[in-house]
Amino acid sequence: MLIASGASSGFERGALKFGPRKAWDQAVVAQLASGSLSGTAFYVSPNELPSSEGRNRLAGIDLRHDGVGGGYLGATLLRVLNSESAYVQAAPNGVGAPTVLPGARDGTVALSLYVKSNPLPGLPNWTFLADFAREWNRRINLKAWAGRAQAEYAFAGLPWSPTFTYTYQTFSGDDPNTAQLERFDPLYYEGNPNAWSTGSKSSMTFINSNVQAHGVAFRVQPTPRDTLTLRYSRLSANELRSPIQFGQATRVDMAGAGANVVAGVTSPHLADDLFLEFNRVLSRHLFLSAGAAISVPGKGIRDVTGGDVPNWTGGYVNLVVNY
Repeated sequence: MLIASGASSGFERGALKFGPRKAWDQAVVAQLASGSLSGTAFYVSPNELPSSEGRNRLAGIDLRHDGVGGGYLGATLLRVLNSESAYVQAAPNGVGAPTVLPGARDGTVALSLYVKSNPLPGLPNWTFLADFAREWNRRINLKAWAGRAQAEYAFAGLPWSPTFTYTYQTFSGDDPNTAQLERFDPLYYEGNPNAWSTGSKSSMTFINSNVQAHGVAFRVQPTPRDTLTLRYSRLSANELRSPIQFGQATRVDMAGAGANVVAGVTSPHLADDLFLEFNRVLSRHLFLSAGAAISVPGKGIRDVTGGDVPNWTGGYVNLVVNY
């Protein structure tokens, strides 16, 4: 959930959609394992965009137990050792521009718990996953949380090996009615649709903070080399009048004879995403993928713009060569 992708794409580097950069700028990893138990200690520094270099340094430990049927149970504890990255806090009662807190990430601590089920008696075709994380930083009065629950059913014995997956994931936003900061810091999550992206096209707009999503996916394999997946996600904000990303939706709201500065949305529904993806294994080193997606804006986004908002559509074809 927190430590996966060590480099940034997009902006001056391009390739935001494909996110090809994963490697950390610096990484030290040590692991001890005995049977089904393993412990990992790590120190990482991300390869950030030059235009938003935050000089981040993080260290932590991960303890994990792997079951014989593919299940696992683990916990990760990490601390931000150094950072110049800012946090953003909602204005009191959501009225006014959000406050930027320079260097607020420095000293943030996170604890993440995760589990995946082994095959269960009486439920041989089901797989269940769950994740939960807490973040705190006494220096800035931060207390935030996030979680995900996922259930997958495999239709055993049917042609094309169909599977159905339901996922619910949620990331706390800053409550404008408290002095405490509750906005979840997503840190360095893996943002592809099989991992921690929230929506499809919407995932390029809404980071994993102050957002929740119900998602379903239906996958079939016509051949061992071909996979077709249809995904649907419904995205909503957890906190109204609170920054969704970094406060970009801050605007003047005309109310009667007065005017107020408002951040975030005043209605929770953000978007509905539909994504059709095709993957083909051409050889051991060559992979083809193609997809088409549409994001339909919800009432929260339509109200922000004050008028008609077009649907956001897109498509891609990608050829990957591993060597």
